[in-house]
Amino acid sequence: MRRSESRTLNARCSCGQVHMRATGRPIVATACYCESCRKAGELFEALPGAAPVLNGDGSTDFVLFRKDRIDCVCGADRLCEHRLTPTSKTRRVIATCCNTPMFLEFTGGHWLTLYRQRLDQQDRPPLQMRVMTRDRRAGVAITDGLPSYAGHSGKFMLKLIGAWAAMAFRSPDIDYVKGALDGHGT
Repeated sequence: MRRSESRTLNARCSCGQVHMRATGRPIVATACYCESCRKAGELFEALPGAAPVLNGDGSTDFVLFRKDRIDCVCGADRLCEHRLTPTSKTRRVIATCCNTPMFLEFTGGHWLTLYRQRLDQQDRPPLQMRVMTRDRRAGVAITDGLPSYAGHSGKFMLKLIGAWAAMAFRSPDIDYVKGALDGHGT
């Protein structure tokens, strides 16, 4: 493994009882403006003692990693999933010890999407792009020059496909999430 491939990044819940570790370079670091991420962020921020999720402009910062390069070091018994609807293909996972959103997973996907704020501050990669800007709240202007895309850009999709090819087109299961936060976990 090259040096950049052997880098270890740590993600923790607010109280430190859940610790995840990612090895290697992230696939991409992005801010998402989609309605689903905004809705989930609002729900999570309303939980008692919850950590902030949404940025001031309504976006959520994420860092995507290959599933085969991330694991839960401790606190897996505190991870519970939440789906916005019973048929949602995306499950968002929080640490119930302190109501901290940790990651989201797309059913059948080969990547795991960590909430960027969960990474230790010195490990947080800079944002590379904004996606789903067509869903941003009314009045939100983007003026800082970061590449911004109305949907998921070709560059974003190529990064995902490249990571999948590097994984020999496998999609590992994440089996350390123990239950559902509410009735939408099945």
